[in-house]
Amino acid sequence: MNRPRFSFRAKLDSYLLAGYVLVSGILLAFSSGGFVVDFKSIGFSLMSGSQRGLYAVTGFVTGTATAIRELSDLREKYRELSERLSDYELLQRANADIRIENERLKALLGFSESIGTRNIPAEVIGRDPNNLYSGITINRGSKQGIRKNMAVISFQGGKTGLVGKVVDVGRATSLVMPIFDFDCFVSARLERSRYDGLVNGQGDSDTPLLMKYVKKRAKDEISVGDEIITSGENPMYPKDVPIGFVSAVRGLDYETSLELDVEPVIDFSRLETVFVLDRSGVSAGVER
Repeated sequence: MNRPRFSFRAKLDSYLLAGYVLVSGILLAFSSGGFVVDFKSIGFSLMSGSQRGLYAVTGFVTGTATAIRELSDLREKYRELSERLSDYELLQRANADIRIENERLKALLGFSESIGTRNIPAEVIGRDPNNLYSGITINRGSKQGIRKNMAVISFQGGKTGLVGKVVDVGRATSLVMPIFDFDCFVSARLERSRYDGLVNGQGDSDTPLLMKYVKKRAKDEISVGDEIITSGENPMYPKDVPIGFVSAVRGLDYETSLELDVEPVIDFSRLETVFVLDRSGVSAGVER
């Protein structure tokens, strides 16, 4: 019995028919508009996503650039404010220094007016190297009425103190011998017990002055801290000007007088302003 055979041509026709049907279906679908709408939606979604990504990247870059610019501006403003603050602090310090200086000058002016004796204010401008560095140079001279042997005092720490005397006068400057000089001698008195003596320097502002020739019987009446003042026995120095304070009392059995160590009222390392006393109305003398 013979089986029926399919020819190649019959198979080809079947394939072609199926292809026509598929193509027709696709064309029909496109012609109905369904796929077109879907593609538009897909394209819109893709474009929206791309735009959102691009916007995010652009926003990040723009934000970063803006932040960098703002940081640079803040840094510049910080620098300007720092400079202004520094200038303000300098101005505050300058104002504080001016206030302190004004208060100091006001106190000195009040002191000058309270002395009761004509006086010539002067500033210390140097030391004399030819006088063992103990000579004090001031910025006033004969032009301002200063003369040799005038007494010099100062006001320091709220206290008046003897500085020394004028020993040389120029037209615009003068040389003052301080009380700690070897050659400076001042007639003095213990303010509390009223015993007299002679104060002499030892050549160094850091070394105490010496008060000699104090009666030995005064020993029990003298205490450390007692004030020593000028006695006024010589008109070169006015009476009752503070010289210093007793820091030690010495006496030997075979001596007839006491010797006192005296700490000056004036701190010569901080001496800036002095007052030269014009005692022309008093008969002048030469200190021993």
